[in-house]
Amino acid sequence: QVQLVESGGGLVQPGGSLGLSCTASGFTLNYYTIAWFRQAPGKEREGVSCISSSDGVSYYDAAKGRFTIARDNAKNTVYLQMNRLKPEDTAVYYCATTKGLADCSGLKEKYDYWGQGTQVTVSS
Repeated sequence: QVQLVESGGGLVQPGGSLGLSCTASGFTLNYYTIAWFRQAPGKEREGVSCISSSDGVSYYDAAKGRFTIARDNAKNTVYLQMNRLKPEDTAVYYCATTKGLADCSGLKEKYDYWGQGTQVTVSS
């Protein structure tokens, strides 16, 4: 059974950093494209970053220049390091994957398996 579990969310001050983890079970994560999305209250779920099955990385508008995605195959985990956080980064962050998607996509419709989400709050 494919399962994704996010962790690492919390409260951080503006300008601070936070690292999120997405740990997989039921499949070997390194063969899959893994994406991070986020959803703020009243807004659509949007793509943040993605690492493809061949380790190509993509950053979408929200993340460019501030976030870094990386994969640790030994731990079956994908990380999202978020720096210089802003109040508008406040959202529930989700990781997602699907079968047969070789390249990154920022479209939530492309993904079938989702974690439960982790809350990130940026506030002073």
